[in-house]
Amino acid sequence: MRLANKTALITGAGSGMGRLAARMFAKEGAEVVAVDLAEGQLAETVESVKGEGGAIVGVTADVSQAEEVRRAVEEGAGAFGRLNVIYNNAGIFPGEDGSVVDLDEAVYQRVLDVNVKGTYLCCKYGIPELIKAGGGSIINVASFVALMGCTVPQDAYTASKGAVVSLTRSLAVQYGRHHIRANALCPGPIETPMLQELLRDPAERDKRLTRIPLGRFGRAKDVVYAAIYLASDESSWTTGTTFVVDGGISVNYF
Repeated sequence: MRLANKTALITGAGSGMGRLAARMFAKEGAEVVAVDLAEGQLAETVESVKGEGGAIVGVTADVSQAEEVRRAVEEGAGAFGRLNVIYNNAGIFPGEDGSVVDLDEAVYQRVLDVNVKGTYLCCKYGIPELIKAGGGSIINVASFVALMGCTVPQDAYTASKGAVVSLTRSLAVQYGRHHIRANALCPGPIETPMLQELLRDPAERDKRLTRIPLGRFGRAKDVVYAAIYLASDESSWTTGTTFVVDGGISVNYF
């Protein structure tokens, strides 16, 4: 198993890609500390992983709140005696996001609180545990929009993911001497219920698909497989990267 003898804290684990990550990490042998704000959904993730024979504890926490993150890290590391991986997956992309000239300040602040502050807090409290364990891996979920412009404005989300990329680079430099690797995982468009709803019009869907050289939208497992690599010892000399998983969209000029 690729993640045997590792404990991984995964935020946003109550649903979607976070829940899939919890299941796939556990199947690869990891002990999972699942963190989410939604208590009921988190309980479903825990039940699912346990039902598949995995080791997991769930901690309800809001990643934008320092005391809740501190408690989540403490409980998770305490449950398994160590912490080896921090997978900062939690993030929001509200429908009210848009151009800076129209964007409500409260929406902008909320996006930064979850996407950037949440990453900062999990690293603030999690990195000391990684150091205690002799090193480890930090995986920060950013986005391909952090690397290129977008004609459909989503400026709060874009700004937040750009900050995550820059923070990741800084962490890689600061903590490499402690055998801690930090990488920003940058997914392209992923086939989610939200994306399906946004692209109900076949013409709009096809317009976006023509931008993707591999001819399809991403699947959640495409991103989680990349995260498993970054969490494993296979990536022991990989740090400070923007690890792009986007079907080639970010290299397509036309």
